[in-house]
Amino acid sequence: MVRSGVVVADIGTDHAYLPSYLVMSGKIPRAIACDLRQMPLENARETVERYNISDKIELRLSDGLDAVKPNEVQDIIIAGMGGTLTAQILERAQWLKDSGIRLILQPMTHAEDVRAFLCENGFEILKESACEDEGRVYISICAEFTGCKKKYPAGYEFYGELDRTDDLSQRFVKKQYVRIKKRADSLRAAGIKEDEAEYCEAACNGIERFLERE
Repeated sequence: MVRSGVVVADIGTDHAYLPSYLVMSGKIPRAIACDLRQMPLENARETVERYNISDKIELRLSDGLDAVKPNEVQDIIIAGMGGTLTAQILERAQWLKDSGIRLILQPMTHAEDVRAFLCENGFEILKESACEDEGRVYISICAEFTGCKKKYPAGYEFYGELDRTDDLSQRFVKKQYVRIKKRADSLRAAGIKEDEAEYCEAACNGIERFLERE
């Protein structure tokens, strides 16, 4: 999902493996690798020094995108964080509302929070993909700002632009369905939070249509 020839910011870089790979493969000329804590940045420093690419990857101590300036990068990667935190990071950086910037997001949990933020703030989801590693299915979301706020069907935030004909995507969405259905049933049984129960039920109906693969 990363475009060739752009400058990338990797937020929450840890060991800086991803930006190092992108630079060493020749896909991008340079990157800014950011992390909230000093220890991960030291790990990142060891990586870039080991591969002699310190001149191409700049390391920054940063809370989210706070230490990244507008116009410094074109593609922004936020991978390996929870969806709620990812959405909070995006919300703090209003300069992301620029059609030249692309977001590549890989939420570990609550991907629906990321999709909801994107849709409510004028970002369009261009593509999503699913992959499997050690038995777990992960998804990646590619989006950019268009300023257009569309009306999406119920449940969209739980499946987005995943390919309904893809087995891994089906597995991922089915897991979301089980979670939301359980929540709806629990609320109905307890007779509480009517609005949330209705939201969960509507979402389940939308997810069921996705799972039909039609």
